[in-house]
Amino acid sequence: MSKKSIPVLLLLFCVAFFYSCKNSRNTHSSRSGKPNIIILFTDDMGYGDLQDYGNPNIRTPNIDRLADEGIRFTSYEAAPWCVPSRAELMTGEYIPRLHFGGGTGAGGHGGLSDSVLTLAEGLKRAGYATGMAGKWHLGYDPKKYLPTNRGFDSWLGLPYSNDYKKPYVQTDVPLVMYRDTTVVEYPVNEDSLTIKYTHEAIRFITDHSHGKQPFFFYLAYNMPHLPIHTTTQFLGKSGAGLYGDVVETIDWSVGKVMQTLKNEHLANNTIVFFASDNGPWNNAPPRMFRVPQTPPKGEHWDLRGPNKHWFTGSSGPLRGSKHTSWEGGTRVPAMIRWPGHIEPDQVSSELVTNLDMFRTFLTVGDGHLPDYPLDGYNMLPFFTGKSQKSPRKEYAYFLHGKFTALRVGKWKLKINDKYPELYNLQVDVSEKYNVADSHPDIVHSLRQKMDSIATRLGMNGMTFHSF
Repeated sequence: MSKKSIPVLLLLFCVAFFYSCKNSRNTHSSRSGKPNIIILFTDDMGYGDLQDYGNPNIRTPNIDRLADEGIRFTSYEAAPWCVPSRAELMTGEYIPRLHFGGGTGAGGHGGLSDSVLTLAEGLKRAGYATGMAGKWHLGYDPKKYLPTNRGFDSWLGLPYSNDYKKPYVQTDVPLVMYRDTTVVEYPVNEDSLTIKYTHEAIRFITDHSHGKQPFFFYLAYNMPHLPIHTTTQFLGKSGAGLYGDVVETIDWSVGKVMQTLKNEHLANNTIVFFASDNGPWNNAPPRMFRVPQTPPKGEHWDLRGPNKHWFTGSSGPLRGSKHTSWEGGTRVPAMIRWPGHIEPDQVSSELVTNLDMFRTFLTVGDGHLPDYPLDGYNMLPFFTGKSQKSPRKEYAYFLHGKFTALRVGKWKLKINDKYPELYNLQVDVSEKYNVADSHPDIVHSLRQKMDSIATRLGMNGMTFHSF
């Protein structure tokens, strides 16, 4: 070998080594080899609010791209309103098992019991760095209920929904923003909430991109819950009114998070999960449409005037909305991607729920499950293609302390004071046709199963209607 060839070979070796390191960095987020996990959780976004779910007017290219890179679910179920939905996501337990000891909104003094393991606590024990931005709604007073006392290393956000203020809620408790356990913003500028949360997520991802630890980040948007807000940067840009502007702001946020993962070479080993907490608030009470009076000195109220009924989302083909056990209240847009593990371009009608994400993410993160009963399944074999079917075959619907409905496969039984309602969701997703009279055997079987579930959850058969 000539002396002239040595520098050339050395250069080629260096180039090969550089690209090897780059590719390695793009595959492994930490020395542990565990994947990072990001949850993007919207508030009151309807099943029909995204392009991929049939919305003709709101543009959501970043969320749609996220769906295209993994599995888009058409039968993902959540609880029908904020607190139980978030509780089930964070604990893997049906809401009747959980005891808060009081309210979790303004003036409330309840929260998740410390005897219950949260997803953040489980992943932190498994070696994850944990962070959160956005709405908590699982307790704030006393401070032991706040996110940084329930497994999160950091948190920037509101303790509950952004309507917990006058004139919508008659409370003297101010709506404030926390950094960990300290109030850092009052009055809260709600126009910039999505922007601030996005920057917090970007900062967290960037700060943890080169560390030894994998990370878990929970981005829980306050939007598009009434009263809806966005910055002037997005106003009038959607062509679908203020609600469209707000949803497209969230889409921008998803794009920024995904671009950060790519910039930091983390995209290939980060699981990203997106969902809404429940359906749209089309049935919002009259209190949400009061005309704001002059706010107290220094307080920021809705600069765009009073809420309008069209400032809420769409259930698409589904019946009902938030605070109901119709599918429009519980079936939400949801998707998950994990390159190299979850095949792209999938659309699945298999049943998956918030309850299942707790067990699935703890399993992925090699965390220890609690030693009490859980109601979620490990979806990892289904997500990764080792199984073609979801292990979940049933889902129970609870609303304001009552067991209101049960779905088993294609059948859904709803209970009311007068008569049972049975729907075949495979052919009647809009729940228009009650076929209970034609299938008394199925009604009887599902009712017996409801009794069994109620007993298992300690409800003693007393919290649902009879017929």
